[in-house]
Amino acid sequence: MTATAVPPATPGQAGGFEVWASRIAAATPHALRRIPFTLTVVGLTLVVGVAVRTIWQPIWQAVWFPQVAYGVPALQEGKVWTLFTGWLFAISPAQYVSGTIMFAVLVGACELRLGTRRTAVVAITGQVGGVLVASLLVWALSATTWVWARDLAGARDVGFTTGMLTVVAVTSATLRSPWRLRVRALLWFYVTAAFLFEGTLSDVSHAVAVGAGFLVGQWRYGVEPGFGPRTPRETRMTAFGGLILIGLTQLIVLLFPGRGPFGATSGQAAGIADVLIELVLIALVANALRNGKRWAWWAALVLGLLNIALAIVALVLIVAGRLPLGAPISLAGGLLWLGELALLVVNRQAFRSPFKRRVPGGVGALDAGGEGMARAKAMLESVGGSTMSWMTTWPAMRYLFTADGRGYIGYERHAGVALALADPVVPPATIADAVTEFTTMAERGGLIPALFSVTDAAADAARAAGWRTVQIAEDTLIDLPGLEFKGKAWQDVRSALNKARKESIEFRIVTLAEQPYAILAQVRAISQEWVGDKELPEMGFTLGGVDEALDPKVRVGIAIDATGSLHGVTSWLPVYSEGGEVRGWTLDVMRRRTDGFRSVMEFMIASACLQFREQGAAFVSLSGAPLARGDVSPAELDRTDRLLDRLGGALEPFYGFRSLHAFKAKFQPRYEPVHLAFRDEADLPRIGVALTRAYLPDATAWQLLAATRSGGHEQR
Repeated sequence: MTATAVPPATPGQAGGFEVWASRIAAATPHALRRIPFTLTVVGLTLVVGVAVRTIWQPIWQAVWFPQVAYGVPALQEGKVWTLFTGWLFAISPAQYVSGTIMFAVLVGACELRLGTRRTAVVAITGQVGGVLVASLLVWALSATTWVWARDLAGARDVGFTTGMLTVVAVTSATLRSPWRLRVRALLWFYVTAAFLFEGTLSDVSHAVAVGAGFLVGQWRYGVEPGFGPRTPRETRMTAFGGLILIGLTQLIVLLFPGRGPFGATSGQAAGIADVLIELVLIALVANALRNGKRWAWWAALVLGLLNIALAIVALVLIVAGRLPLGAPISLAGGLLWLGELALLVVNRQAFRSPFKRRVPGGVGALDAGGEGMARAKAMLESVGGSTMSWMTTWPAMRYLFTADGRGYIGYERHAGVALALADPVVPPATIADAVTEFTTMAERGGLIPALFSVTDAAADAARAAGWRTVQIAEDTLIDLPGLEFKGKAWQDVRSALNKARKESIEFRIVTLAEQPYAILAQVRAISQEWVGDKELPEMGFTLGGVDEALDPKVRVGIAIDATGSLHGVTSWLPVYSEGGEVRGWTLDVMRRRTDGFRSVMEFMIASACLQFREQGAAFVSLSGAPLARGDVSPAELDRTDRLLDRLGGALEPFYGFRSLHAFKAKFQPRYEPVHLAFRDEADLPRIGVALTRAYLPDATAWQLLAATRSGGHEQR
């Protein structure tokens, strides 16, 4: 059974909640020691709130409120100290609770990343500078006829949210893509929408401070250049998120009207039914944008132009002395759409996917009478590959042949994911280029690229391109030169060889397609018995069957007794080095007769090792059992591991992958890591679905549900 995939949790260990609780409890004391600034501000805020009773009654009711609140009136009265005293208060008790929690979470997380001294400087500078600049700006605008500015010039405010958002804006520069852009986009959309539809003094100071925080953070702490998206995937996700937020803004304005720079929004929004219908339409277009669809780009462009046109008409009417219905919403919405359109137009090359999902360069293994498969096999023999590369020649595969014509990447398509299997079959020096070509191909087809079961070399190339990687399995390798089954560690293997000799069971390495019908029929019967014992269908992807074993390049090991009865069957896939030489063999099919020789698997694997050694092979790979790897505590697994671990745990009763992994340890193998490479944590749920469909392409939802409820029988 072949390779790969997911970290297990040891049966009987604590569940998810207990693991999370223990990890949080262990990490909390250390984390608290690293955020003294956050704890100091939160503590002072609570102490002051209790001391002056503003924690349970609105501060604006206190007679001394003007002495501590900042704003234009405070500057006009010369109360400069309010730029500092206003930090430790909130306008209402509800804002005390929400503001304190948000400050503790956001600034605490940023302090862990940015450091205490930098966080304190950024927060204080951002708070004082943001409030001061906003107050001066409003003061200057109040000299005009702008009603909003004149009203705001009489407002006083308190709170430390401006400093908090400044810290988040600066810290965003330390993040890697795609989270850097996502945090920035979400933060900027919030301050922009709040300013346009609410327009309080805090909203003005937030916009000033966040804008300055982005610039300063990029200048001092930026780990990546620029502010825009770095890949088509980032562009699509940003456009998707922006469109969804624009739609939700209309619903929020309808439910919670305010008074922004363009006037009050109360009574200006469309009816709830109209807003919900528009939200559904926007969601459909946004989802297609996420997949890079060209028609969605045009649809969004038309929607944006219509909204901007409405904003221009409203502005013209206002200048003419008329205030049309919905003008405040039209003007504010037009500005939001202007930002969305700028993103779409500047990055229009990211939206080239056709209406139907067609992947440029994706040649199926069986296309044109198997031409794709034949070409892939020829390249594999010429270039060489990893222990799992032969699996890319199976019928379900599709191929991206590289531009230089020297190699390919084999992949399957499931659930909107281009799921590449094993390392790119290319000259070693061009692996990075192959990963880039595969990414481009997937993006043009609106697919999510992922590399599954790759070695360190491909994982390093993916990481250099900004991908994430996680170890999902361990390849189990036995070096053949000098191999002798001597010593206590090999006792079980020697016993199997001796017992087989006593029971007149012979091992043969054969080409299955050349065997007589009697042998082939028994091989199929053993395989069908193994599959029939499960409540789920036979698996695919990295797991071959009898059909794959019939390939003339594949070697099949059989254990046969003196009567001609088969007790077990294994298949071995060739591992090529450059130039076409077979340097090793990978174990694939591994099945035995239920009433046959008990130690037949140990016997067949050991015998195959000895024969391949005599033929000059350097190693055999027992592969990694699918969805299993060595002993790992659940507390040591990250969230990607745990996601994959659940799939392995769900299938363990039916296929016994983890017990299979333990069985292979009898052969004293050395282990090499096997990785999953992905570009974005947000892609993992889709990749998980794609893996399920790849391994169980014929399983129905009812089969999965029924098997989960009824359990299964473990069998090697």
